[in-house]
Amino acid sequence: MEEDILGKNNLLASRNRGYFEALKVLALNLMSSPGSGKTTLLEKTIRALEGRRPVAVIEGDQQTMNDADRIHKTGTPVVQVNTGNGCHLDAGMIRQALDQLEVQEDSILFIENVGNLVCPSLFELGEKNRVVIISVTEGDDKPLKYPTMFEHAHTCIINKTDLLPYVDFDMELVKKYALSVNPHLHIMEMSARTGEGVEAWISWLLDLKV
Repeated sequence: MEEDILGKNNLLASRNRGYFEALKVLALNLMSSPGSGKTTLLEKTIRALEGRRPVAVIEGDQQTMNDADRIHKTGTPVVQVNTGNGCHLDAGMIRQALDQLEVQEDSILFIENVGNLVCPSLFELGEKNRVVIISVTEGDDKPLKYPTMFEHAHTCIINKTDLLPYVDFDMELVKKYALSVNPHLHIMEMSARTGEGVEAWISWLLDLKV
């Protein structure tokens, strides 16, 4: 049953990927546990990209329009997908959301997945890059506790670095753990709240190829 579900999802993800490639859209899947700062990072990213590249957003949450409302205030096209009891987005949900979203050619599409470090790791959406976000308030053992997420990710953002003086978090240790799970993982340190590291993130985004 699981193979059937993932097989169907992967087929739809492949179709989404073809759609993105045809429009030269860079799609990123942002994944994290709740409270890591995904939406704050997204707001800062959208403002930093203004005038440099078009942006669109698909917001995933079990309930509420809260995150989509925050993104809407930036003037960015956004569609909210509520999954109810579901703990992740899937490729079919993305396809339906794209029918409601005007994605410009040569734009960046951010897909903010449901806050969960388990379920989203199994479902491809057609994205070019999978970004896992953790914060220094969560503990430095996350890569070992949720290895599948880090194994399948391309990029890891360690957020809320401004809080390092106040928490028990070993930056070098979490990097060691993450790279032990996935030696090819690209790791970036950032504070979305203060803006530290955001410009390096923006430069990296603009250099990514579809």
